Amino acid sequence: MVSTGHFWAFAALTFLMIIVPGPSVLFTISRALTVGRRDALLTVAGNAAGVYTQVIAVAFGLGAIVTTSATVFTAIKLCGAGYLCYLGVQAFRHRRRLADAFAAEVSVTTGRTLTVLRDGFVVGFANPKSIVFLAAILPQFVDAHAGPVPPQMLLLGVCLPVIALVCDSGWALVAGTARGWFARSPRRLRMVGGTGGLVMIGLGTTLAFTGRKD
Repeated sequence: MVSTGHFWAFAALTFLMIIVPGPSVLFTISRALTVGRRDALLTVAGNAAGVYTQVIAVAFGLGAIVTTSATVFTAIKLCGAGYLCYLGVQAFRHRRRLADAFAAEVSVTTGRTLTVLRDGFVVGFANPKSIVFLAAILPQFVDAHAGPVPPQMLLLGVCLPVIALVCDSGWALVAGTARGWFARSPRRLRMVGGTGGLVMIGLGTTLAFTGRKD
């Protein structure tokens, strides 16, 4: 249904959008530094799922509503901003516990995994950068004469979470490696925890006060 040329053109445009660090990248880096590489990679997976949920929403009409309704756009944006600030406050409050986390083996439980995936999903779904990109750009690559529109959007939209998964995982691995250096000093760990929390709070505040670019 989707021509090869349209697919690769959209993939290239998506890659250019993703390599410019935005909320998801900064969130991933902060999580890698504060909670570690494993949780950061889970965050990336959750984020990709959240972004593809945006694709589904755009394919079935939410994109048109977001582009025309300032209220809907603001509501989605504020939900994401508020959640980022909440996670930032939690990271800052518990910054002194990072040393204990390194000293003890972190238990990998289903509940913890689902919580980290949920955090990434919420931030991914509420990311205004990607939803505006999808709402404005995705319809331009659809051929109305090639079949039903929603399936074409769903196929094209696969590019976004897949490319984001690869690129953001790279950021998570790099930041997770740097975290090892900080682990040698409790003071450095406290600094990382506090800084990571403040970054998330600052990111959430920035998103809350950033208007839509038409």
